Amino acid sequence: MRRSFRLRLRIIAGVIVFVALFLVARLYYVQIIHGSSYALRANQQYVSSSQQLYDRGTIYFTLKDGTLISAATLATGYTIAIDPEEIKDPSTVYAALSSQMPLDANTFYTSAAKKNDPYEVLAHHVSQPVGQAINAMNIPGVLVETERWRIYPGGSEAAQALGFVGYGSGSTLSGQAGLEKYYNTVLNRSPEGLFGNFFAQIFGGLGSSLGSAQNTEDGDVVTSIEPIVQERLDQDLAAVTKKYGSTESGGIIMNPKTGEIIAMGSYPSFDPNNVAQANPEYLGDPIVQHEYEFGSIVKSLTMSSGIDSGAVTPDETYNDTGCIHPNGATVCNFDLKARGVIPMIQILDQSLNVGAAYIAIQMGHATQRKYDTQLGLGEKTGIDLPGEVAGNIRNLNTAEEVNYDTAAFGQGIAVTPVEMIRALAANANNGAIVTPHVGTAIQYEDGTTRKISYGSPVQVFKPSTAAAVTKMLVTVFPPDAKIAMAADPSLQMPIVPVAAKTGTAQIVNPQGGYYHNTFFHSFWGYFPADNPQFAILLYTNRPQGVEYASGTLTGTFMDLTNFLINYYVLPPGS
Repeated sequence: MRRSFRLRLRIIAGVIVFVALFLVARLYYVQIIHGSSYALRANQQYVSSSQQLYDRGTIYFTLKDGTLISAATLATGYTIAIDPEEIKDPSTVYAALSSQMPLDANTFYTSAAKKNDPYEVLAHHVSQPVGQAINAMNIPGVLVETERWRIYPGGSEAAQALGFVGYGSGSTLSGQAGLEKYYNTVLNRSPEGLFGNFFAQIFGGLGSSLGSAQNTEDGDVVTSIEPIVQERLDQDLAAVTKKYGSTESGGIIMNPKTGEIIAMGSYPSFDPNNVAQANPEYLGDPIVQHEYEFGSIVKSLTMSSGIDSGAVTPDETYNDTGCIHPNGATVCNFDLKARGVIPMIQILDQSLNVGAAYIAIQMGHATQRKYDTQLGLGEKTGIDLPGEVAGNIRNLNTAEEVNYDTAAFGQGIAVTPVEMIRALAANANNGAIVTPHVGTAIQYEDGTTRKISYGSPVQVFKPSTAAAVTKMLVTVFPPDAKIAMAADPSLQMPIVPVAAKTGTAQIVNPQGGYYHNTFFHSFWGYFPADNPQFAILLYTNRPQGVEYASGTLTGTFMDLTNFLINYYVLPPGS
């Protein structure tokens, strides 16, 4: 009997301890994690309570040392409104308000005259000092309400990747583009979720707390974008576009082994803090939504496919005739000249179209199509950004040799920049492709963090193939680098081995064929070549006055390469 009594006492004590621990945990959650939000709510009730405070999760950039920097967050200030019926002396009220903030007289007096409307907004997003000063005046009829709104501290920095928040087709603010849209269910906060009854916050969610540790979807998004690197890329893209009068320039800096995007963007762009004034044409993200024929940088993939399949070897030679005539069409080198019998590396070094076509012919249609498909060309990459489109490689569904020959040097097939860098990065990652991505983790409100998984690398080429082509690309880079240094003495030769290739493509004429004097330039490279940590893809569309990419993008590539080497302190020869 006594033993049974002691057992009951222990069970009751255990329940009491469990409940106590649960209450402590919930109080911590409410008072510490959400303490600032409740403080804002209390302040709002003290000042004015006619509107619900806006709430949304934060998007973070990540500095190279792991420090998180707010890229999209919330600002707190005030809305200033009036109740016209309570305004007895409009001129006195106007004088008082205009002494604290810019206020258009016509706007104020028009609002003050609407005696049948109890609520007329004069200003949104008023700073805290100004709002508090106006509130301290205690002017009858003047309403000072706490307000929160979305801000982007970096302005246009990575704007197309971040996206923006807006009303869209509904009456609720939500992500309309970029990461804001892709991760909207994580970032979004329901109005009643935070400001429910205090005790409901303490006792609520018991069932979910006893279930999965991941008991809420609300959280913040951590990205791999490094803000200092992003700023440098943005500056370089703007400089290239302005210098050469291009319609658009873009770039991606990625870790080729993990797919983490360190920086990405295009120019022109926009400021997400002022979307209303932005050109709608620039609100999308060209990196995932625009397709281009990239030209000669594709030759590095053709070389890899040829070597990997056994169709060619790095050490063999071929007879370059200058032009060939598949299916009655004419395919020529850029200068129409024949080179005769030359080593395979010259296809990359001199960027020979006929040489790329030779590899395609040796492979055969099925093999070439197989490698392009395995590299993900013509497919979405799965990047965590909305609106991604798949490239167009439908020409490889035909039996015409000319389509395979031109595809071998990057014409006749069109892909997105993110598609291109995923495929090209195979040679920088021992022959395997990875999923490019921006988000790396979700930080939940209960203090837990979940790393985002993007699957395992997919092996396309043998590591020996990747090593052989990398060696070729290291040999190719110095001539372009020296040309750029001659044009700009401020440039320095990188202190680590760099594998790189330029690309110049003709642009399709909607009336048929290609323009003969309008080009798309690209530049691709990775380093340190023997253990790549960075892969860079640059492009500029329709530059004026320069025919080849070596003239427009080599200097920019070298600038970014040297910046990354110095910023990340890569040792010489690493």
